[in-house]
Amino acid sequence: MTNFQLTAAITHEGDWYVARCLQVEVTSQGETVEEEALANLREALELYFEDEPLPADMEAPIIAPVSISVRAA
Repeated sequence: MTNFQLTAAITHEGDWYVARCLQVEVTSQGETVEEEALANLREALELYFEDEPLPADMEAPIIAPVSISVRAA
């Protein structure tokens, strides 16, 4: 068994925390961050990689804030 470090972005949407893996298109959710959303994402990723090969060049994504200006309504 091999361990890989992946990156998740977590957003709060209504009553749910949504955890998205940034390296592959896998998303999960839960009512709490660690106990549910991330745990569910880990399980979903493990199931995903049962059928998909690990990418050969799995690099950590560059995470950067983006500021925009919007016109007030």
